[in-house]
Amino acid sequence: MREVIINPITRLEGHGKITIFLDEQGNVANAYLQIPELRGFERFCVGRKAEDMPQITSRICGVCPVAHHYAGTKALDAAFNVEPPSAAKKLRELMYCGYIIYDHILHFFYLGGPDFIVGPEAPPEKRNILGVIEKAGLEIGKQVIKHRAYGQKITEIIGGKATHPVCGLPGGISKSLSEEERQEIEEMANSCVEFAKLSLKLFHDIVLGNEKYVDMIKSAAYTLKTYYMGIVDENNKVNFYDGKVRVVDPSGNEFLKFEPKDYLDHVAEHVEEWTYVKAPYLKKVGWKGFVDGVDSGVYRVGPLGRLNAADGMATPLAQEEYELMYKALGGKPVHSTLAFHWARLIELLYAAERAVELCKDSEITSTNIRNLPGKPGEGVGVVEAARGTLIHHYLLDENALIKNVNLIVATTNNYPAICMSVRDAAKGLIHGGNVNQGLLNKVEMAFRAYDPCFACASHFAIGQMPFTVEIYNHEKRLLKTVQR
Repeated sequence: MREVIINPITRLEGHGKITIFLDEQGNVANAYLQIPELRGFERFCVGRKAEDMPQITSRICGVCPVAHHYAGTKALDAAFNVEPPSAAKKLRELMYCGYIIYDHILHFFYLGGPDFIVGPEAPPEKRNILGVIEKAGLEIGKQVIKHRAYGQKITEIIGGKATHPVCGLPGGISKSLSEEERQEIEEMANSCVEFAKLSLKLFHDIVLGNEKYVDMIKSAAYTLKTYYMGIVDENNKVNFYDGKVRVVDPSGNEFLKFEPKDYLDHVAEHVEEWTYVKAPYLKKVGWKGFVDGVDSGVYRVGPLGRLNAADGMATPLAQEEYELMYKALGGKPVHSTLAFHWARLIELLYAAERAVELCKDSEITSTNIRNLPGKPGEGVGVVEAARGTLIHHYLLDENALIKNVNLIVATTNNYPAICMSVRDAAKGLIHGGNVNQGLLNKVEMAFRAYDPCFACASHFAIGQMPFTVEIYNHEKRLLKTVQR
């Protein structure tokens, strides 16, 4: 049996490797996505002051600190039994929209989009933001940089810092919004709406206008029939900041809908000896291994997971694109892993539209932004990180010190499906022992669509991810190493 190891993987946050085993005929027998690093936030948070948790956990990752900040803040709301004022909730959500804007722009244009815009078989040195600018034009590059900066500026104005916000407090938020700041955010949000529309046009022209890409999106190699999870509002529409957690089955029917505090009644975590990342599954279905279908407890989160789990988008332009996606890809739910990219751009448009709505809300400049906390106890905070459902669960002692912590991050929720996607892509693409850079990149595309953040999932952070593939034969003898 030949073995192919992709280690480390490129263009994601964190560290990991892919191991592909080939049989005697050179076809893929199996593949594994291994995360070999551990950082351990759940352990070293024990004994810390509860109010420090939104700042400590935001350091898990420099890409999604806002998600951890507010999951932590909401967990403290619950742990101290305090409900924030309406204005505070709206300010939190407005800042969260800024985070989604800059994060989705980052993934599509810097990490995932180059595979489509530049081409999956283009040289590795071209598959990056510079290659995107070369292909799509310098003006697109300028707009990408400008609007990603707008998202970060929104975060900075409300959160105090562009990357690691410091505004979240149990029962509210630390600073109100001035009228001048409100106007500035509204102007940036309106511009982001136009940029999201431009990004979708680019996707339609370059991706959907290419028959080979559409065939790739719909192909069996990139298809998994799983359950889907996401937060929804009272109308079952997508919401990033607040609501109930909804799960639909592979046919799109509602399977579960529960309050965040009840997540342990519905989700459990399986452990494999070959990776530090746990494999969550739906308790009601059970762990059946790395298989899809209605009898498997595997579920998916993130942009496609949210859109499949919801009945629609809460803003008009995003709803139009939502309906177009399902019409183009054969109805709901969509099981194509590569459709995560389209769903991500729909969410970019929604986040920008929602930011404009919040800016126009009469309460957004209110100074009534905090209620005082009560006695310490236990609390769960759930938000939709850019990559999917994020859960923070804290138990406090009588002195408001952290007694226990459980974190289930978006990439952890997706980990079983990512492993399966990598395996199925490898099986569908590698035949007769033919392994080259283009094929290996298409295997990478299977996990890159999830925008995985293994810095969060395994609590390990690294600045870059070079890429190594080791190929073993059926006797497990190393035949070839491909590295970049």
